[in-house]
Amino acid sequence: METEKIILEIPTYSQEKGLDFGFCWEDNFSIFVEKNEKETTIKANKEGLVSLAKIFLALSEAEKHCHIHLDQHNSLEENSVELIIETSA
Repeated sequence: METEKIILEIPTYSQEKGLDFGFCWEDNFSIFVEKNEKETTIKANKEGLVSLAKIFLALSEAEKHCHIHLDQHNSLEENSVELIIETSA
């Protein structure tokens, strides 16, 4: 199996300040989230997927429970449903 090594700089999550989103977003990112009766779909271009990967990695480093809210007024495309990403512990 072929693999590709990718180096990403991720922001540090702070309980006091949260996550510095400005550092997460790749230029020209696009993320759209839709939900129907049976499933939720996240549609993103390459830049959007890399941006989400940075968010997931930053949250994985948090030492306490934390979460972020994304919606059409905060980073998602128009008519997207809200997306909440949170840690379980």
